[in-house]
Amino acid sequence: MSSRRPFAALAVAEAFSISGTRLSQIAVPWLVLTMTGSPVWTGVVGFAEMLPYVVAKALGGPIVDRIGAKVVAVTADSCSVLIVGLIPLLHWLGMLQLAWLIPIAALMGVVRGPSDGAKSALVPTIAEQGDLPLERITGVMGAIERLGGTVGAAAAGAVVAAIGAPQALLVNAVTFAVAASCISRGVRTTNVQQQEGASAADGVGFASYKRQLAEGWRFLRSDSVLVGITVMVSMTNLLDQAWTAVLLPVWAHETGRGASAVGLVLAAMAGPSILGALIAAAVGERLPRLLVYVIGFLIAGLPRFMVFAFDVPLPALVTVLATCGFVSGFINPILGAVTFERIPRHLVGRVSALKTSLCWALIPFGGLVGGVLSALVGWRAATLAVGGAYFLVTLMPLLRKSFREFKKRPTDDPVASLADDRTGHEVAPA
Repeated sequence: MSSRRPFAALAVAEAFSISGTRLSQIAVPWLVLTMTGSPVWTGVVGFAEMLPYVVAKALGGPIVDRIGAKVVAVTADSCSVLIVGLIPLLHWLGMLQLAWLIPIAALMGVVRGPSDGAKSALVPTIAEQGDLPLERITGVMGAIERLGGTVGAAAAGAVVAAIGAPQALLVNAVTFAVAASCISRGVRTTNVQQQEGASAADGVGFASYKRQLAEGWRFLRSDSVLVGITVMVSMTNLLDQAWTAVLLPVWAHETGRGASAVGLVLAAMAGPSILGALIAAAVGERLPRLLVYVIGFLIAGLPRFMVFAFDVPLPALVTVLATCGFVSGFINPILGAVTFERIPRHLVGRVSALKTSLCWALIPFGGLVGGVLSALVGWRAATLAVGGAYFLVTLMPLLRKSFREFKKRPTDDPVASLADDRTGHEVAPA
């Protein structure tokens, strides 16, 4: 089997998974808005999905390392098919109401968290099999992520407008089924721990699970670079979620543009970001990491909120969004390469899951922040407030010394440090 085939399978699975997720990001808030007319309840449902997502992703890291990323990804995506399909089923039965929607959203988060963590944990091994630098793999994956977001966003608004939000979620269930099939049939990699010859002393009980989780946490908090990334990205994710989950749908609703405008907005950003991610994949090894990272966040942040707060004409809106999307395409490839370079191979599942879940830890509150601000001061003032906060957060790399380590690659191969780490000593950050 070609060493590139697992990457192709993962890429296709990720494209379908992200397209489906983008569809649900439009369909679920729109469904709540049409059912209740309340931005606050829209935020509550977003919170109900994202909090379990974050917790399940963090706690699932040791399980990914123990039983294998492939098994976790396929199982979780298969469960997502059934859970997401409950919404159109209840709608057809005339039983769909907010009391059912909230727990279903929570279940969606519970299974999607481990699935996303497992797919991420597959990246280093698949990159090694293809004999490609991490910047190239993370860049291509970033482009695929943006492509999935573009296709999903472009189609989601039209699908929701044409067949309604509940029925649109049936399409979402199908995308999860395709993702599960691609991973199951195309990825032939085994558990990272098994590949590296994990010690039998790791055990299988709950005490061993807690020890493995603690081991991942100790490594993460000992690395100042990963800590700095986590703190900054968690705050920007909070503000992005306030915009995506509440302020953007409310803008479309209040201005009369409708659900299709939400899809157009997301597609206008995601489309150019594909080009940015592909350029990062091609030349990422030669780019000044910190400079690109800072500029990307500054341009992709405040200008986006300003054009919505002042409701600029559509041509100007699309131009600004396209620029924001292009520069944002460089961010995730850099973050992915920096992260995977610093984590020992046998800790990839638990450390990357912990880091990502902490980056997402404030997202459940983003919808609540957007909903409450919108209800208190109106959506325009709320958008300006969130944009101003975003700008302040993006100044963090200029103040925190740990970000200067972006330009330095670890001198020791994380895989080579595997034996030392297994003796019980912490791996010193590079």
